[in-house]
Amino acid sequence: MRKINSKLKGYGKSLPDRILTNEELSKTVDTTDEWINERTGIRQRHVVSDHEQCSTMATDAARKALQTADITADDVDLIIVASSSPDYLTPPVSSMVQHQLGCRNIGAFTMVVGCTGFVSALITADQYMQSGKYRNIVVIGVEVISRMIDWTDRNTCVLFGDGAAAVVLQASEEPVGIKSFLMGSDGSGYEHIILPSGGSKVPPSEETLRNGLNYLKMNGREVFKFATGMMGNALQQIASESGISIDDIDLFIPHQANARIIEYAAKSTGLPMEKVFLNVNKYGNTSSASVPLAIVEAFEENRLKDGDTLALVGFGSGLTWAAALMVV
Repeated sequence: MRKINSKLKGYGKSLPDRILTNEELSKTVDTTDEWINERTGIRQRHVVSDHEQCSTMATDAARKALQTADITADDVDLIIVASSSPDYLTPPVSSMVQHQLGCRNIGAFTMVVGCTGFVSALITADQYMQSGKYRNIVVIGVEVISRMIDWTDRNTCVLFGDGAAAVVLQASEEPVGIKSFLMGSDGSGYEHIILPSGGSKVPPSEETLRNGLNYLKMNGREVFKFATGMMGNALQQIASESGISIDDIDLFIPHQANARIIEYAAKSTGLPMEKVFLNVNKYGNTSSASVPLAIVEAFEENRLKDGDTLALVGFGSGLTWAAALMVV
């Protein structure tokens, strides 16, 4: 029996119309374009308007991915959505996307793993594909972080943006797909990226709103320390497990949280920056949407083509991390 692999067959992205630059932010909070860019590499970010939602952006990105894959909604067997900012805590946004996309009676679920979400979802989809049960799986990363941000807090408001991107994995007997992966979690650092109110432990109330507990909180120093150590190690591990060297990687797409973290990881592994994809300057940290947005743009810019060896690393709240090495 031949092994079934996951071919990255289609891709698409969806971004809010509104672009918020560092210059605009400097008019409302104590910051400057120079200060933000020097520390993060971010120049601007996309922010949703009232008519734009997590579900609608995810559906738009998925629809574009189906078009590039040259399949229809009737061909889709499973939908996996990675998001920490869904329309509602329940129902799952994945079911809303399934309905809006026009897929009938198929499985759909949401993964809530913060910025690690898309890479974790891609790994999960690949495992389903190898079972032989499914032929076409849509994997989506989507976030509306702007509605969870205190826009007077310069420690967080300068970092994040909104967006969505999707890929179609298709069953193939070609020597493609994920060759090695890893997933990890260290819950001892859970409080370093947290939305204090909104869950069952601290439900929304007048008091939580008054104290700003409905806004995302982040310990930037601890997250930076965690990410710089983890990213390079994860990249080296998936390369080693695949039996290749760092030099054999054609393109490295890390979670687009901070350009300085990415540069540090590349340097620590000896990977030249020309093999690293960076678009954090345009979008900021879009959490689970950042890796798929970069994948889409890498294809659009001809920096990624069939047969290339692609390395992906995500990290985020939890604290969690996931990495995958695949042939596209």
